[in-house]
Amino acid sequence: MPIRNAVCVCRRLFVLATTVALFVPLVLLSSTSADEKSKPKSAAKAPAAGQAEVKLPAGVKLERDISYIPNGDEAQRLDIYLPEKASEKPLPLVVHIHGGGWKGGSKFPCPVVAMVNRGYVVASIEYRFSQKALFPAQIQDCQAAIRWLRANAKTYNIDTEHVGVVGGSAGGHLSALVATAGGKNAFSKIGGNDDQSDRVQCVIDIFGPTNFATVIEQAENDKNVRNIFKFNTPSDPYSSLIGVGLNEDKAKTDAVSPVTYVSDDNPPTLILHGTHDTLVPYAQSEELAAALKTKGVPVWLQTLPGSGHGGGGFGKPQIVLLMQNFFDKYLKGSDIEIKLVPEAEVAI
Repeated sequence: MPIRNAVCVCRRLFVLATTVALFVPLVLLSSTSADEKSKPKSAAKAPAAGQAEVKLPAGVKLERDISYIPNGDEAQRLDIYLPEKASEKPLPLVVHIHGGGWKGGSKFPCPVVAMVNRGYVVASIEYRFSQKALFPAQIQDCQAAIRWLRANAKTYNIDTEHVGVVGGSAGGHLSALVATAGGKNAFSKIGGNDDQSDRVQCVIDIFGPTNFATVIEQAENDKNVRNIFKFNTPSDPYSSLIGVGLNEDKAKTDAVSPVTYVSDDNPPTLILHGTHDTLVPYAQSEELAAALKTKGVPVWLQTLPGSGHGGGGFGKPQIVLLMQNFFDKYLKGSDIEIKLVPEAEVAI
């Protein structure tokens, strides 16, 4: 196979793998009760040309493709999911950031949409891909979307003091970066709403890269699996994101890494990672968890023995409940003790 074709195939496989892998664990946050399943589902607004129609859970409405940067790039849009029956008080917000190697994937459909029926507003955001704009464009977009959502809180009945973020793979990386770099002005603000905060109150990071300076060594030292990437080549999503080989430019490698911004004011963090991940070394999550713990930040690393970059272990009811409880505790103030699931119960 010609080298160019091989690179294209690798990219397509990576985007597909990360998209599917992310959807498996997150879609279960949207699990509904038997009563809810018996209700007729709501349809979204008539789709625009080229868009597929989607069936929403009963009681949920969708506003799609809202620009969060005036006259911005076509990727700088978000979807927002709301209860059809307006709440009497503002609702906490869950922001979903999709994966896909920073060069693919989509905000739609959103795998956490049915969190709306658990008393949340849900926003799913799109961002510019690395083949269009190098880092820090991706985190600038995510932070701009969060500021826009806060600026428009009255319109969408959002509780601006209770905002959480969740994502997997590349979306996990961006979610973790939103959490650790939030409020630090580490990246130039775009899109206006500069008076609004880009901090979040909690984060769920699902197998996201956390330190670009250590990922190669960790992949080489992984005794469980062999990483699929040839780092610092055109097919490598890591170096493609920052535009240089990993560790060739320390400033760029540090800037893109969530561990760089770890501090004692970071929000509570739940990390999910399988021990047999061939795309993002499990050690990446161990490193972030250790750094947060050192600073006294509440952090839980849920290990899934035998799981890869997604898969069945993430879909177990105990994992779904853990994620739901985490959001309920830190966004609703529920009196819940966060307990990791015993590894034997989620091993595959």
